[in-house]
Amino acid sequence: MLLSLSLLGLILSAILLYFNARNYKSSIYLSLFFFLISMYSFSQYVLLYSKSVFLVSIIPGHFGFLFYLAGPMLYWYIRSVLTDDYHLKKKDLWHFLPMVIYFVAVLPYLFSSFASKVEIAREIVKDISFLQQYKFTVLSDIFSVHVVYLSRPLILLGYTFWSVTLFIRYLISKRELFVFSHQHFMTKWLSVFLIFNSMMIVCHFLLMLKPISVFATLNVLQILSAAGLMGLLISPFFFPDTLYGLPRFPESTATLKPKESGLDTFPGMPRKSTNHFESGYLLDINQKADSCMKQFQPYLQPDFNLAQFSVLVHIPTHHLAYYFREEKKQSFIDYRNIWRINHAKTLIKEGKASDLTLEAIGLLSGFSNRNTFFIAFKKAEGISPGTFVNQYTV
Repeated sequence: MLLSLSLLGLILSAILLYFNARNYKSSIYLSLFFFLISMYSFSQYVLLYSKSVFLVSIIPGHFGFLFYLAGPMLYWYIRSVLTDDYHLKKKDLWHFLPMVIYFVAVLPYLFSSFASKVEIAREIVKDISFLQQYKFTVLSDIFSVHVVYLSRPLILLGYTFWSVTLFIRYLISKRELFVFSHQHFMTKWLSVFLIFNSMMIVCHFLLMLKPISVFATLNVLQILSAAGLMGLLISPFFFPDTLYGLPRFPESTATLKPKESGLDTFPGMPRKSTNHFESGYLLDINQKADSCMKQFQPYLQPDFNLAQFSVLVHIPTHHLAYYFREEKKQSFIDYRNIWRINHAKTLIKEGKASDLTLEAIGLLSGFSNRNTFFIAFKKAEGISPGTFVNQYTV
């Protein structure tokens, strides 16, 4: 069963990447998490049940350092979903430290001859307790071999508790009213995902506390750990919105509360129920977006971006990204530039071009420099700003 679950996890990882990687970047972390968990499970299968000298000489020793990334991938996925921001920051580099330490420590084994690796594999296949004696890394000169093996599930256990705490705090703060916008399936999905993951890793860690020689003994912890892994890998298929990146929109935007941030939501925006109709919600986004641009002209700020727009109209960034990509068939940058160009055209029609340079008009319209103004203007109008000015200065 462990082999079947490992293969299922690899397939699941591929599905997530294929359907989501381009448009829903946070799913990349989820896909990599499933890939690493599946590879770790496959490694356990190879060591304990395969009896294949070739596989034992290849899989565990060469890929073991990658398993230290499972925890960070879990945490980054939960954080990116809850904050609606998938970007990594410089301070996130420290999450790679355990992997780097183990990779450096295992270098002597990695560069040893294949013949010696095959000999070690034969000893492992003959007697699994040999793992307690052989030192794959120089870390075993500092810690016991058992402690080194425990480090991977222990780190994942720590990240699991961290992620669960982050999720619980998020629910208590009720900030999901903004990021999830009544997408209750996301709350359910994250709850199921974290429950099964916690069940798997807690039981596996308790199982690992026992000597390696009894790993293959069937017991309650093994059953619970396998059940957790099975639930973890099967659960995404019951949440197609997560698995295939299908958007689901809120029942109503009327009950949304202002987001706590430096930017205030603007008053007087229409709030109407969409009654589960996707087209109604998309129309609501269109009305809010155009009303915000027309009334408050945020596009005049040179650094105005999608994240700031999300705060102003009080619509999650990933909803806006879907709206511009699928409904408007244009990027937010192009949408913003059209408003800027229309503003510039208004200034030109009012005769400002006689007192100001075209560069100045571009800057007053929100463009950061002359080149971006000219490129965007010609892309939208088919003519240069100078040609447009000549049409109104006859």
